[in-house]
Amino acid sequence: MIAPHLAYFVSPHGYGHAARSAAVMSALRRYLPLVQFEIFTQAPDWFFQDSLGGNFGYHTLMSDVGLAQKTSLVEDIPETLRRLANFLPFDQIRVEGLAGQVTQLGCRLVICDIAPLGIAVAKAAALPAVLVENFTWDWIYEGYLAGEARLSPYINDLRAWFAAADYHIQTEPVCRPQPAHLTVAPVSRSSRTPAAETRQKLGLPAQAKTVLLTMGGIPWDYNTFLGRLVDQANVYFVIPGGSERMERRDNLALLPHHSEFYHPDLVNAVDAVIGKLGYSTLAEAYHAGIPFGYILRPHFRESEKLAGYVNQHMNSVAITAAQFESGEWLSRLPELLALPRVERRESNGADQVAQFVVGLLN
Repeated sequence: MIAPHLAYFVSPHGYGHAARSAAVMSALRRYLPLVQFEIFTQAPDWFFQDSLGGNFGYHTLMSDVGLAQKTSLVEDIPETLRRLANFLPFDQIRVEGLAGQVTQLGCRLVICDIAPLGIAVAKAAALPAVLVENFTWDWIYEGYLAGEARLSPYINDLRAWFAAADYHIQTEPVCRPQPAHLTVAPVSRSSRTPAAETRQKLGLPAQAKTVLLTMGGIPWDYNTFLGRLVDQANVYFVIPGGSERMERRDNLALLPHHSEFYHPDLVNAVDAVIGKLGYSTLAEAYHAGIPFGYILRPHFRESEKLAGYVNQHMNSVAITAAQFESGEWLSRLPELLALPRVERRESNGADQVAQFVVGLLN
């Protein structure tokens, strides 16, 4: 059997798009064990290595601008505009060069997780373009348009590119439902290690209440409340990005930003997650069935849509950015930990996307 080659253009905005893409690639491997992925992104290669274990090509590319961030919760619109000016409109020589590259690599189609450059490359290479999204950037930028009119031409340009995709897949929670070829359940990477084994490696008691704190792909300073966590009797906290090396301190398991622990395994091993309301954290907590203490991003348009989905489909507690930074959220911790786990029976959206793509290849 000839191994099919697929190009995957991934937005480097945070880790959510990389996580969703890795979940789809892992699912595709279950149907097409010999499939070879050519990944174009600035999301770190270690992220895909951890998720896929190899057998992919990695090509460093500014595939998307997304939003520049000051912190995990605060956007930087002036910097976003500066980057957009260097990104759009696409340089035709650059597009044709990338089209030649994916053709030379033998790619049969191009999948884009809201990276619009991939759609342009697919068109230039005469390959099918598959758009996977729960929002597109034109819709996100519209939320800032009242305060920054200079976004308008980029909105129009991006809207046209996203509309040019040959196949359109939306993943729940969908921010702007549109006619699409497929709408699927939340897409997440699956855990690989039993919860008890993960807890043992972390040095945590098997039955103790444990909470995962996560702010996504952008580093966060937890020192504003870290000292107060040790006062939480009989509750343990796992904090990726809490230290430059793995460290056990009282009831804290502090991990580096990139550690030996696979993030879905951490989610599977805890009793609740508290963190930024982002797509991959939501999807992983959803499929694990655990309560989610979610932190809204007040100006980011996706947040309101994700919060509506969480409130309807998950056991959850809403936490403001100010409450999180000050540590006031600790007063809500008993409420969060009292919520029950939900047993999920539906399939992961990654499998639904993979089946659709396999159908295109056949």
